[in-house]
Amino acid sequence: MIGKDQIPDKFQEIIKEQTDIFKEKVSITVYNEIPDTSQIPLLNKTHWFQIPDVICVFVDMINSTQMSASTYSKSTASIYNYFTETAIRIFHEIETPYIDVKGDGVFALFNSNQVNKAIAGAVLFKTFIREEFSPRIKSKYDLNVGCHCGIDQKTLLVKRFGLKRTGGRTDRQNEVWAGKAVNMAAKLASLSQENEILASDRFWKNIKHEKLLESCACPDGEIKNLWTELEIYDDKFDFNTYYKLESIWCNTHGKEFCNEVLGI
Repeated sequence: MIGKDQIPDKFQEIIKEQTDIFKEKVSITVYNEIPDTSQIPLLNKTHWFQIPDVICVFVDMINSTQMSASTYSKSTASIYNYFTETAIRIFHEIETPYIDVKGDGVFALFNSNQVNKAIAGAVLFKTFIREEFSPRIKSKYDLNVGCHCGIDQKTLLVKRFGLKRTGGRTDRQNEVWAGKAVNMAAKLASLSQENEILASDRFWKNIKHEKLLESCACPDGEIKNLWTELEIYDDKFDFNTYYKLESIWCNTHGKEFCNEVLGI
């Protein structure tokens, strides 16, 4: 227990208030889909939403440690802007219900019935990275910067934490997604190499569209399985099997396939 003379009174009051809330019973409302951000609870300190089988696509930069905000501030800002804004715009355009920025990464959350959109978005972004982002960064700044990508699917809890909008401030609150999907997608992303998308088996098994499972037969006329099954035994993961995709959208058939997958 914190002693009465150990820290200032105003901080004692904060801790006491949060301890009292901790002692209260938590309530949960189950939603079948990711709710609009405005609906996510903030003022009710003990209420959470639960959404089953949320898909998380997590992308972040490979070799971002090469950049320095103090020494190379303009190039660093330019690269982060190019990476992050493009990810946000691509995921927004395919109607992901939720997007957030985490460090030098971006994660997009999809409902359980948006499997095709989740994969299409991930491949779209990897196509941008391989064909545009990495070559341009190499040419302009002589840096080898790429992208990690991981995908997982599992039930999440969500609540908004922070302060009420007071004094004109609106920036001291944010949604927190509790559960495995975001964490596992981020950990899978950290395992991926350049040009790879890694997906957990519990997500991969839900992929049904043939154009997300088999190639278009370019360049040699042979249709091939796109995914490679792999195993991992690591306490950081709560699954042992995952799948690797190295393809991007094909120069010849990519637009056609992507439109079909997205239902455009």
